[in-house]
Amino acid sequence: MSKLSNVWVFSDIASRLPEVIAGGVQLGEKVSAFVLGSEDDITKAYSLGATHVYYLGEKDTSKIIEDYAETMAHAISNGDSNTLMLLGATKRGKALAAKLGVQLKAGVINDASEVSVADGDGVTAKHMVYGGLAIGEEKILSPIALVTIGNGIFEAAQADSSKTGEAISVSFIEPKSSIKCIERRAKQGKSVDLGKAKRVIAIGSGIGKQENLQMVAELGAILGAELGCSRPIAETEKWMERERYIGVSGVMLKPDLYLALGISGQIQHMVGALSSKTILAVNKDKNAPIFQYADYGIVGDLNKVVPALISAFKG
Repeated sequence: MSKLSNVWVFSDIASRLPEVIAGGVQLGEKVSAFVLGSEDDITKAYSLGATHVYYLGEKDTSKIIEDYAETMAHAISNGDSNTLMLLGATKRGKALAAKLGVQLKAGVINDASEVSVADGDGVTAKHMVYGGLAIGEEKILSPIALVTIGNGIFEAAQADSSKTGEAISVSFIEPKSSIKCIERRAKQGKSVDLGKAKRVIAIGSGIGKQENLQMVAELGAILGAELGCSRPIAETEKWMERERYIGVSGVMLKPDLYLALGISGQIQHMVGALSSKTILAVNKDKNAPIFQYADYGIVGDLNKVVPALISAFKG
């Protein structure tokens, strides 16, 4: 596979930075990382493999990530004419990619599951289409390409403290129009980056009632697993945070273990879990689609199966 002379990278979530930089190293001769944060964040970017760091300054609570689009676009446009920028496929990452696409007149592909560069033939990326029913392969022919990548697409770079460098300070360019941040309030519930979890227990409508979440949480604590859910649990019932919704328009997982409790297994949900190494399912309907994807399945009532699992794992 060919490499570009330079790949720009940025992640609004620190835990995604090692993967984004790893993608830059794989696809580019140089890796230019935008860093928003502290001196420690600059050091981390270099240790992970960035060859150049463009420092956006310390985090400013009065600004949102998209406010840096003009600043980043100016730096990118003054660099190599044929280049790629990789961002994490987070809400903020996608919003920033959209603004940069307009600023740079660049093609954008979101939620890429694979990215490649062919010599003189642009950037190609694969991503899900038709609600996860198929994989589409698209080529960006504009001089600058923007791609947001899902979790686990590139193996996370390992930090090497011997790799250091000086940051290039970038002057902030005030956007022509922006959303003004009036106030910030802590969101209720625990913040979670579900895409990084090694074990995930997901619940669906089959859980029956909100009170049953407690026994699932107990099982999760025993297994060292994060809790996730199907769309109705987060958006209709609002029993869990939106960040825990798994599916085509939610979180895309790649855990070692995925345990689905009371989830029917519609494709819109399963595309978010198909990359799991092992899928286990519990559902009282023996004909539920989830069993077509599961490596192991139990047909039974959650109110009986989950307590039995808790008892068994407690030993």
